[in-house]
Amino acid sequence: MAKDTPHQTHYTRQIHHLLAKVYGRSAVKDSLLDRAVGYFEQEEFTPSDEKKSAEESPLKLMERTERHASLLAISLTIIELAEGDSYAENNRKSAQFLGTIQLLSPTEGKRVATSNEQSKSIYKALLCLRLLDRLIIDGQMREPYINKFLTDISTEQFIDFANHDAEKYQRFVAQVKVPLVIAALLQDIGNYHPKAQTILCGAEGGLDPFRTLEIKQRKELLQINYRETIKYISEGIGIPTFVGNTKAEREQFFLDEKDKLAFIKQLLKSSVNPKNTIGNILKVPQIYTSIILSTKASYNYKLLPKVFQVLNKNAELGACAQSVVDALYKITGMFPQGFGVVYMPLGEFGDHSDCYEYAIVNRLYPKNPEQPNCRMATRQLTFIGYGQNSVIKNTSNLYFTQTAKKLATLSKERLNEILALLSSNSQERQQLDLLPRCWHANEYFSIKANQNLWNNIES
Repeated sequence: MAKDTPHQTHYTRQIHHLLAKVYGRSAVKDSLLDRAVGYFEQEEFTPSDEKKSAEESPLKLMERTERHASLLAISLTIIELAEGDSYAENNRKSAQFLGTIQLLSPTEGKRVATSNEQSKSIYKALLCLRLLDRLIIDGQMREPYINKFLTDISTEQFIDFANHDAEKYQRFVAQVKVPLVIAALLQDIGNYHPKAQTILCGAEGGLDPFRTLEIKQRKELLQINYRETIKYISEGIGIPTFVGNTKAEREQFFLDEKDKLAFIKQLLKSSVNPKNTIGNILKVPQIYTSIILSTKASYNYKLLPKVFQVLNKNAELGACAQSVVDALYKITGMFPQGFGVVYMPLGEFGDHSDCYEYAIVNRLYPKNPEQPNCRMATRQLTFIGYGQNSVIKNTSNLYFTQTAKKLATLSKERLNEILALLSSNSQERQQLDLLPRCWHANEYFSIKANQNLWNNIES
């Protein structure tokens, strides 16, 4: 269970708790993961003759109902935290959500893999939601199931869907967005099946589950994950019990629930080899998230902005659709939310000064994908909690080699002087690059006053 801390704003605490509620482990075993593991273990050790019974026992029905209710509640919470009353608000809230996850995640040390594993599914779900918007707005949505909820809704009306037709919008949320979030949350749940865990952790449980697997093991794991995920969704979650009065309501309820379940399965099945199907809406965020919140030993924070090199390569190899990769690039740009940018500020005469400052990526949809929308975190080499928003141009951003070369002309003494002001202690100073290309903003964000990176201060 996530512990409350006085160092977090209410919002940060909400995200912290939600992350624990999804892929956390607790003594009361009430997280999404705990419930799935409980189901897998129960199924694995249930005698086969008991499994053959067509009738679901009252206890199993109750457990399944609880799992469904919990999963639905989590999905609705994610949507509530990621979306507002307008398209612009959806993007602002999603940027805050994504950025908060990144800034709560360690970027160095032994906890990186474990923390990223816990955060990946929610992060991916958020990207799926925003990608859904983008594909619809761009007229790229070809999926009949989704389009049937958008009849007579133009692009302009979709942007203001919640206000344009509240009833139709709520149905769209229930029948499209909720299943999409569920598919994202459960895509890798089968990896927690005992058979998958034996591959990941070894028979004795002593192996590093995040190590690079041999090809044969990886193939076997993928098969187990897919099979057990589909089974969990079908039998462990299934269709909830109807609560209502009329026969017509009952019929509509079961029709809707069957459609949702079929859509979740379609998303998962088609994401394995999406080609040009709706599976890309899951596959592309999955690849993106696997880099941004990597669990591999090779994880390197400095390389996160190169994520689209990986995605473009995957598209080139036919693992996903280039058009969907391009759509995500339009949303996120080159630099992920919450990433620490180091830039050279302009002097009063428009020239670059002899220092660098820190900023944090805090908004989606940069006008130029290489020029992130940021919030300034320092001013005149002093950390501040009330910085303005700013677009960091390539010519100022030290992530780009040509810009870094400009600063390389500064003396070593001057660079050490800057570093001394921007590091919290001498030990940290020894570990930092003299000429940083980016910065780790986690410590800055751990201070409550610095967690309001998304309030509306315009540049």
